[in-house]
Amino acid sequence: MKTTVAELTRLVNGKLLRGNEGAFLTNFAALDQADSSCVSFFGNAKYKDQLASTAAGLVLVSTSEVEVPETAALVLVENPIMAFDVIVKAFGVRPPEFVSGVHEDASVAPDAKLDVSKVSILPNATVLSGASIGNGSRIGPGAVVGENASIGEGCEIGPNVTIREGCLIGDRVILHAGVVVGGDGFGFEFIDGRHQKVEQLGIVRIENDVEIGASTTIDRARFGETVIGEGTKIDNQVQIGHNVIIGKHCIIVAQTGISGSTRIGDYVTLAAQCGIAGHLTIADQVTCGGRSGVIASITEPGGTYFGYPARPLKENRRESMRIKQLGGLLKRVKKLEEEIRN
Repeated sequence: MKTTVAELTRLVNGKLLRGNEGAFLTNFAALDQADSSCVSFFGNAKYKDQLASTAAGLVLVSTSEVEVPETAALVLVENPIMAFDVIVKAFGVRPPEFVSGVHEDASVAPDAKLDVSKVSILPNATVLSGASIGNGSRIGPGAVVGENASIGEGCEIGPNVTIREGCLIGDRVILHAGVVVGGDGFGFEFIDGRHQKVEQLGIVRIENDVEIGASTTIDRARFGETVIGEGTKIDNQVQIGHNVIIGKHCIIVAQTGISGSTRIGDYVTLAAQCGIAGHLTIADQVTCGGRSGVIASITEPGGTYFGYPARPLKENRRESMRIKQLGGLLKRVKKLEEEIRN
């Protein structure tokens, strides 16, 4: 990357508030890591102290009413986060270009349904009997597409992903390295002193524009479907149990676990390390804070919940405050007891 302040301003459709149009920039970084050669951005008020002390050569801002060192050029944009993303896409490490064809070290069943001139099958990938792959999709090294599984168009299937038999993947889906779609659900019955396996014969259906992070696992249904709704984004190391149905455009953050047969509405956010018990319902637009434990259905749309067991945020804060006050209350009780005895 080597470009001028003026060129970057045009790239992001911004307005230069101050700075030398001809100054060169060669890198990009966070506010607290940037030097005079770097572009940075201010997109969250919690970083105002970093903004006030940054050494960046150029900062993208959404308002001129900010405290920034005079050494930094300022470019006004509508959304600094997305403007910075434009710069990263233009000058950052590029993903490998799509190259159609089947690598000589890949294995593709003769009856698999795909157009070799319009898909990319990379080394050591395996496409099994009856599987279908849509145009523009890339199957990464070591990935396995199971029997009769279906992958739509424009998908990115990362290294060592496993898509088990019969599972359905929509269009423009991204599965990062190590994702497992359609492993058996955790189903057992305790009979005659032994855990007897209950067969898991359903599938997983992932709708269009879903992105799933590395090492996440989504279990196949015992019967019917486990469903991930359109546009939902799932972080790394998430576990989704059998027959779970997740709605559209949800955000599910790292190390969250969702037990079997739970229904998640649309536009739900589950922050990191949430635990959701089985056979529950979570209404649309609900947000659960980090490490929340949901053990009862949440039927009211739009609320924010926190804690274990998860309860409305205001209620959780009141309880936390009361717990903090217990120490002082115990001291007062002890003092009163001593006064009574004396």
